[in-house]
Amino acid sequence: MAEEIQATQPRWIPLLCGLIGSTTCGMLLYAWSVFIKPLNAEFGWSRAEIAMAFAICCLIFGLVTFPAGRISDKIGPSKVVIAGGIILGIGFVLSGFIQSKYQLYITYGVIAGFGGGIIYLPPIATAPKWWPDRRALATGFAVVGLGLGSFLMGPLATYLIEAPGMGWRYVFWYCGVAMGIMAVGAGLMLKVPPAGWKPAGWNPPAAPAGSGAPKVVRDWTHEESKSDSKFWLLYLAYFCGSFAGLMVIGHLAGFGRDAGLTAMAAAGAVSSLAFSNAATRILSGFFVDKIGIRVYFAVTFLLQTLAMIAIFQLGGSVAGLSAIAILIGWNYGAMFTLFRPPASSSMGRQRRGATTAFCLRRGVWRALPGHGSAAI
Repeated sequence: MAEEIQATQPRWIPLLCGLIGSTTCGMLLYAWSVFIKPLNAEFGWSRAEIAMAFAICCLIFGLVTFPAGRISDKIGPSKVVIAGGIILGIGFVLSGFIQSKYQLYITYGVIAGFGGGIIYLPPIATAPKWWPDRRALATGFAVVGLGLGSFLMGPLATYLIEAPGMGWRYVFWYCGVAMGIMAVGAGLMLKVPPAGWKPAGWNPPAAPAGSGAPKVVRDWTHEESKSDSKFWLLYLAYFCGSFAGLMVIGHLAGFGRDAGLTAMAAAGAVSSLAFSNAATRILSGFFVDKIGIRVYFAVTFLLQTLAMIAIFQLGGSVAGLSAIAILIGWNYGAMFTLFRPPASSSMGRQRRGATTAFCLRRGVWRALPGHGSAAI
């Protein structure tokens, strides 16, 4: 069975699907700040009004991830991701035709956000199933596209916006079609391994002799997880980290433009954050192994606090804004690696995806910084 699956579905294909899926979501969310200036120039909308579209998108995205994961378990990830890709593409393309802010809220915020939330979780949950011998690496590779998407989208969108005869509408049209094709293509290739499958030559590690009973002997139910204080501490930490990261992501390019930077220089800061956001999702595991997850947790949140203060003093130059963006991107992306092990060790592996998805519903709250900070 294993040889037949490997012959028709090499293990690298689910990794590629995860990378493409998360890249699509990164393009949707993490380069939004490049649209602030052109939308303000054409319609005269305030930054708070423009940021509301981003806030709604984050809200819908976060709410949809949990049910999308449950549906994926029942009908398979392929159909879910394909549906999400079609919905996201339609919403993003329609955003290029808007004439009012309320149309933008519906097309980008609701429709595209809904599609992105459907796409996000199934590929990330499927990739580690094909790599039980390299679960952390598979998860990190699958989510690295969130940073890669914004790394590509920032300069690309800025180029199209600044190019003669084009503008922000063309970004929605061209990139919407591309994102839809990317997600549908990933969905067509995405499969789960048969029950009981394992890589050739690999066996699950046995517990060391004399180690006693494992810490978790069964998987917790959702209600048990939500009644435990450790879960809510994780949820609170996830909320705080997301609040800081998404507040910067939603306004970074606009902040740079207000400080006197050119459009491409501000987009370069967005790409710097994106590159760091992507790199940390793979490299943070190395540092956790060296210094321990508790120490790395504390260092990450301390550095994020300092960076949020320093951005106002150092963000007025290209080098300063890029340096702060790199630090904030690193700390924000690290959370996606750091929160899964505690969820697994405390609530069990089978509930890890659902627990993480429930924490992703911080989107209900993480929508606040994108809109609220713009109004300050």
